[in-house]
Amino acid sequence: MTVEALLAQFGLPAIFLGAAAEGETAVILGGVIVHRGLAGFIPAVAMAALGSFLADQLFFFLGRRFRDHPRIQALRRRPAFDRAARLFARYPTGFVFLFRFLYGLRTVSPLAIGTLDFPPARFLLLNALAALLWASVFITLGYVFGQSVEALFGRIRPFEHVLLAVVALSVVGALLFHLIRRRRHRAG
Repeated sequence: MTVEALLAQFGLPAIFLGAAAEGETAVILGGVIVHRGLAGFIPAVAMAALGSFLADQLFFFLGRRFRDHPRIQALRRRPAFDRAARLFARYPTGFVFLFRFLYGLRTVSPLAIGTLDFPPARFLLLNALAALLWASVFITLGYVFGQSVEALFGRIRPFEHVLLAVVALSVVGALLFHLIRRRRHRAG
């Protein structure tokens, strides 16, 4: 079985799981899968939104249910948790809607919001809308990125070349981000 056949068969579940577990990189790769014609745009957006939505709902309810647990208390002492709580205090609705777009706060934010007194129904609605917007943006970026690669290098037929380029760019980007963040942490 070829890589393209595997992605055609399992691409949508992979987008769902990637959006739930990892985030942007997986969803951008989902957009590349859409670009290659191995999945439809609307189903890919739906799977990415659903994966992100369910993961964030889970973290919200874990924060709500276990807010006094020692592990949650230990998380509350971390700088990212404190930053999420401060942003939430200033802009509660906007923060719930946009936290998934803020690098380094995507996972901790729903947990932090869950420990605060935010209505679950309101979180559910804002989370659903935000997940749909987030999925649409990153699937579209992947789709456009797929077009850009083909425009730069001609019509690249083997999917492996596109996948390799995306993975290489992701790794380089992650390393640069890590080095910059590390340098700022040492300076600050």
